[in-house]
Amino acid sequence: MKNNFTTFPDNFLWGGAIAANQAEGAYDKDGKGLCIADYHPYIEKDKRDDRKEDCTIKNTLSSLVIDTSLYYPKQNGIDFYHRFKEDIKLFKELGLKCFRTSFNWARIYPKGDELEPNEEGLKFYDDLIDELLRNDIEPIMTISHYEMPIHLVKKYNGWCSRKVVDFFERYCETLFERYHKKVKYWIPFNQINLVTFNSIGVLLDKTDNLQQSLYQAIHHQLVAQAIAKKIACKYDSEIKVGTMLSDKIAYPATCKPEDILFNTRKNQMQFFFSDVAIRGYYPSYSYRFFKDNKIKIEFEPQDEEILKNYTMDYLSFSYYYTKVNNHEKNTFEPTDKEKNPYLKSSEWGWEIDPLGLRNCLNTYYDRYQIPMIITENGFGAKDKIENGKIHDFYRIDYLNDHFVQMEEAIKDGVELFGYCLWSPIDIISCSSAEMKKRYGVIYVDLDDYGNGTKNRMKKDSFDWYREVIKTNGKNLKR
Repeated sequence: MKNNFTTFPDNFLWGGAIAANQAEGAYDKDGKGLCIADYHPYIEKDKRDDRKEDCTIKNTLSSLVIDTSLYYPKQNGIDFYHRFKEDIKLFKELGLKCFRTSFNWARIYPKGDELEPNEEGLKFYDDLIDELLRNDIEPIMTISHYEMPIHLVKKYNGWCSRKVVDFFERYCETLFERYHKKVKYWIPFNQINLVTFNSIGVLLDKTDNLQQSLYQAIHHQLVAQAIAKKIACKYDSEIKVGTMLSDKIAYPATCKPEDILFNTRKNQMQFFFSDVAIRGYYPSYSYRFFKDNKIKIEFEPQDEEILKNYTMDYLSFSYYYTKVNNHEKNTFEPTDKEKNPYLKSSEWGWEIDPLGLRNCLNTYYDRYQIPMIITENGFGAKDKIENGKIHDFYRIDYLNDHFVQMEEAIKDGVELFGYCLWSPIDIISCSSAEMKKRYGVIYVDLDDYGNGTKNRMKKDSFDWYREVIKTNGKNLKR
């Protein structure tokens, strides 16, 4: 009989996470090509809709032009490209056991379809990974985190083209061959289920049926993910490849049977991505969805075999908030949900739901029975410097309550092996490209327009999280 832990296991991976496109900067240095994130301008809040999670670029060719009147924060990030050694020194002081970041695809293959990689780009990641290992921090590497080379979008319409699977395979071959002895944990795609984030480079200009194009592109990503696992298997049996979701499990708005059925069916199409990745086949409910929406997925002859034979080793996911589905008010569109009236929200309208984290951990583990790691979770807020200090008690309260529910899920029998704080250091926001929405326990002196010294400063939450890691959660307020 398997023994359940009563608290965090001794080898629990307390960590932090960033993305290359939100932190590195140096967008035009050492041979790097432009990626989709480099085209994401900062737009003031009264001119955008955060609820749409409007990430990276718009879905038109006209958006793939740099407007010199706008500022593009992700081009410069927080200058992690030049400052990673001093930042990792702070991560070591914080006590991080692991650190998740991404390879920027366009730094390694500037256009995406070259036959040979950019050696200068690889050298940066050589140095970064080696620095993490020197500081006893386990690297967790994401292969594609909203950093598709813009050339692949313009020429091939991104993941709509089967050719991009071949380009991604070449990219993976390069990474696994070079880093298989140094990196144990890999994630092929960040938040693969966020189809509304333009991470797959599908352009409205090049399609008559966006939903058809999106799901064909998703199929190509699912196949590419399995191919990444196949490549990893050639090198080292210790390598672990996991799929990653943005947790979008929603509650029914009421106990009306209509709301419950609507919510069940809508949640199914969020499980779809991990069902294929972990179970190795398209679930039956997805065929009903495709039929109802006149979607026809084109399979290559080998696709079913690849999906079946190369399933994922673990499930990773991001968790920030929860919402509800109302069958009378909402559509099947993934982000079309209602606010939960029983929950408080952050300034950005994201509901705070620690119990929801325990719920989703149990739900995923009951469904898949494989190891899990939370690869993003945190609290975005405007931090104020007062007498040279940042007293971010709101972030500490948020994290404490979520950590307590993680521990409860472990007691429930969930096999949770790690947690990555989003983020150990302030970085550019993914959805809104702003700096004022800060997640870090380390402050970075930059504003929304790139003004500032870029100096780093510890917040109160730095010392608090360091103590959590040092005591393995024993200091939490329960």
